[in-house]
Amino acid sequence: MENPSSNLEKLQQDCYNEWMSLQAKRMTELKEAISTGEKDDNKLLDLIRTAIRDFGDYARKRSEHSRRFSSNYFAPTWNTCLENALLWMGGCRPSSFIRLVYAMCGSQTEHRLTNFFNNTNHDIDSLSMALGETRGGIGGGESMSDLTAEQLFKINELHLKTVEAENKLTKASASLQEDTADTPIAVAAFYKEVIGQADVVVERALDKHEEDMGGLLVEADKLRMTTLTKIVDILTAVQAADFLLAGKKLHLAMHEWGKSREHRRLEASGGDSGGNVTRE
Repeated sequence: MENPSSNLEKLQQDCYNEWMSLQAKRMTELKEAISTGEKDDNKLLDLIRTAIRDFGDYARKRSEHSRRFSSNYFAPTWNTCLENALLWMGGCRPSSFIRLVYAMCGSQTEHRLTNFFNNTNHDIDSLSMALGETRGGIGGGESMSDLTAEQLFKINELHLKTVEAENKLTKASASLQEDTADTPIAVAAFYKEVIGQADVVVERALDKHEEDMGGLLVEADKLRMTTLTKIVDILTAVQAADFLLAGKKLHLAMHEWGKSREHRRLEASGGDSGGNVTRE
């Protein structure tokens, strides 16, 4: 007889693999649109809406699959150890989206200024080009380094609200973790003669714990979705496409870096995986 838990974990992993494949596909579409200098905001907005909708669909599927075995999402076997070490509530911190905006803004500004100082013709036109102020050129909100004061104010305001919401969920998670050291779980563990012996009361308590953790996962995904949507609303179409592309590349890169690091460690240890699950 097949284990229901194993079947569900396969569904969860298949859902993840489908999501990663979709990430790679959307990354290619966004990259092509940006590299070809796509100026049609409607086309870019279609790509952006599709990317946002993809995440919403993925979150909905996760919610459905986490109703009985939510703990699989808090330390997924399909993730690398590196990815699991960075997890917050089964995914990335929503505030990391905003940190990515700041990082891109700083990096692109530095790149423009470096180009300016490397240019021997330090005239006003060159400085304007470096700052993205050329008429009909690259400026006009088509780079993260073009973020206006109003945009930065809104992003900072969103950052503060997002961190506050994250802290509430973190406290709720801490409370649930502490519950495992209370009645009935801890008491049953102490009085049982056989370690891990089945106990109906404990199983009910653990089922309730998984259910509550699943609820936190849903709330965390809602916060991720809300934060992502609000960032995109603040940015111009080109900036939003650039931001989404950077996010997808980072997500996919962390997975590959994690696999490479595990492969090197495996080789260094003599090649015996010790029964670890092969990373897909």
